[in-house]
Amino acid sequence: MTTQKIAIAGDHAGFELKTLLASHLREKGFDVTDLGTNDTQSVDYPDYASAMAKWLEANTTGSGILICGSGIGISIAANRHTHVRAALCHDGLGATLARKHNDANVLCLGARLIGSDVAKDCVEHFLNTAFEGGRHETRVKKLS
Repeated sequence: MTTQKIAIAGDHAGFELKTLLASHLREKGFDVTDLGTNDTQSVDYPDYASAMAKWLEANTTGSGILICGSGIGISIAANRHTHVRAALCHDGLGATLARKHNDANVLCLGARLIGSDVAKDCVEHFLNTAFEGGRHETRVKKLS
């Protein structure tokens, strides 16, 4: 069985949550690639969204997690790349629907808006939900 690949990245505001989630995912057996940032020094979130987009080009079956203070900026930056379907989620149901109905390949989180337990719940739902396809397939194809 192949280990599921996942990349994780965030800006300075997301550093602590990124570190916590990366450790959590490794403990669960995921193959985690940390794309940075590596401390709380101020950086620009679009750089990390671009790094994720590049990683997804090379790992087409992988998933990603992006984190900034609100999750808004990094999700906007990520969705500028046509092969990225980034969804900003604040709870498990949103993360489930992002996968099930939108085939999102990147989960975006706002470190200043949700706690670590909610973030873990979002990640669990996101990674354990498959795309439903069917009536959603045509809509998702129109996104790119």
